[in-house]
Amino acid sequence: QVKLLQSGGGSVQAGGNLSVSCTASGDTSSVHCMAWYRQHSGDKREGVAMIWPPGGRTYYIDSVKGRFTVSHDNENHTTYLQLNSLTPDDTGVYYCADCSGAATETDISSWGQGTQVTVSS
Repeated sequence: QVKLLQSGGGSVQAGGNLSVSCTASGDTSSVHCMAWYRQHSGDKREGVAMIWPPGGRTYYIDSVKGRFTVSHDNENHTTYLQLNSLTPDDTGVYYCADCSGAATETDISSWGQGTQVTVSS
């Protein structure tokens, strides 16, 4: 079992930057995929970025390409999401997830606790 602990996030004005991080503990050797999801108030959770450690291949949804960067520190078992040029539409609770072996979101069993990101106009 992998446990995920998030930190970071916060509030910023439009155009600003924030970062969130996610540190894994437990059976970290089993982690081969990490994902970031976000959930706007009242909406369904959406995946925004993925990374496949240790090689570091990444994926982004179109709305965050060029603005968000996902990275992973293999030594510290920490996954980062750098959020740049933020807009109010980026507001939401951001969750990290261990997507190793998961075909869909419903297969994911390890989630971070969530981190609020608020962008004001």
